[in-house]
Amino acid sequence: MDHVKFTQMKDGDAEDYAFLTEHEIAYTKGTADRLLGALVSLDESLSGYQISRLGHSLQAATRAENDGADIDWIVAALLHDIGDIFAPYNHDEYAASILRPFVREQVTWVVEKHGDFQLAYYGNHVGADPDKRNAYAGHPYFDDCATFCERWDQNSFDPDYTHKPIEHFAPMVRAVFAREPYDPAVIREREREPLVRS
Repeated sequence: MDHVKFTQMKDGDAEDYAFLTEHEIAYTKGTADRLLGALVSLDESLSGYQISRLGHSLQAATRAENDGADIDWIVAALLHDIGDIFAPYNHDEYAASILRPFVREQVTWVVEKHGDFQLAYYGNHVGADPDKRNAYAGHPYFDDCATFCERWDQNSFDPDYTHKPIEHFAPMVRAVFAREPYDPAVIREREREPLVRS
């Protein structure tokens, strides 16, 4: 069998879906490498900054690692803007959706909301609400998102900052995306880990 028998999903049988499941599982094993390839293509995305979007991502991840952050935070810092390619109006939600099955809830929430939090730095210059983050005041991860933005995101546009290469982070990305999706021991709802350990 090299393809399913059906042309409408409702006509598929157990053999068809067993075949597809096998293929889908095999395909998911390449997720990390596809994401790493997408990161490289950030070099060709949004221009105008002093560094490329890939450079920004590598700086953010390097800053996270230099702060003693754990692997979830480092990979999230690396991938937080991956949505710039295909979802420029909701890049933060896009990145969070990619990460959600494989990292702590805390990390996913921060990535999902970082766009709103970043407005504190430039919202007043573009007609947006610089206080938009205040809608999340009192949320258990509010301070984490503010710290993520302050220490790793808003300051990672510096052409003079020495960052680690993508090859340095590739094993971390592969390790995170090799996890069992939605494993409660990984997701750890309502649990916090510090961003900065230094």
